[in-house]
Amino acid sequence: MQPVSFQGTQGAYSDLACRTAFPDRPTLPCATFEEAIGAVHDGTAAFAMLPCENSLVGRVPDIHALLPGSGLSIVGEHFQRIEHCLLGVPGAAIADVERVHSHAVALGQVRGVIRELGAQPVIQADTAGAAQMIAQWRRPADAAIASALAAEIYGLTVLRANVEDAAHNTTRFYIAAAAPAVPPPETPGLITTFIFAVRNVPAALYKALGGFATNGVNITKLESYMVGGAFTATEFMCDVEGHPEQTALRRALEELAFFSREIRILGVYKRASFRDK
Repeated sequence: MQPVSFQGTQGAYSDLACRTAFPDRPTLPCATFEEAIGAVHDGTAAFAMLPCENSLVGRVPDIHALLPGSGLSIVGEHFQRIEHCLLGVPGAAIADVERVHSHAVALGQVRGVIRELGAQPVIQADTAGAAQMIAQWRRPADAAIASALAAEIYGLTVLRANVEDAAHNTTRFYIAAAAPAVPPPETPGLITTFIFAVRNVPAALYKALGGFATNGVNITKLESYMVGGAFTATEFMCDVEGHPEQTALRRALEELAFFSREIRILGVYKRASFRDK
């Protein structure tokens, strides 16, 4: 069975997301997002698990820049709860910890436990990579912030679980494939993701989005980003509820087209059950 590709090292939270969403498929670690996308293009992987936003740190800029030009289609979404663990070598105790290694973002999310331990935070390339390094060093004074999956993979001990400062820390992922898998219009609970670029005229965005309000279409995400280095060439990535063939969304997109230079649908897919919690 073809694997699911992700950016990172085995044991990363993206790896955990792949295993949670696709428990029957192997996972394929890739050094970059481009490699994870390329693995789907060349048929090495069936899907790519691409993080798009986090409840604490916001959007993942690389994905907003890469996905529109990737040629892949969004066929699903997955929400992964980020549960940070303090990992040490076997036999180590919390009192031994003097340095805590992890990705800069992860370290920023566990300030409480670092302060409690009086430890020195040390930035590493990623969470799972930090766990791998700790396992190789075998030093009780060095610990890592990573997932319980990383502890299992690299033979480390969970010194303390759920050390994150905020209990709601969650990352949303787009699941991308080489071809679209659009559900029928009558399917309940659909999300449509698309990009658009408005004309460079006064109130263009206000007028472009008016059709969603008048047609009762709920916008769940709207992100702007610059393209081509031009300050007047802002593009937007948007998630809305519904199917493009449903009357309300079809009319809203028609009105959007009147004020836009480009509209391109990236995917139509079922909303994750996580949204209902």
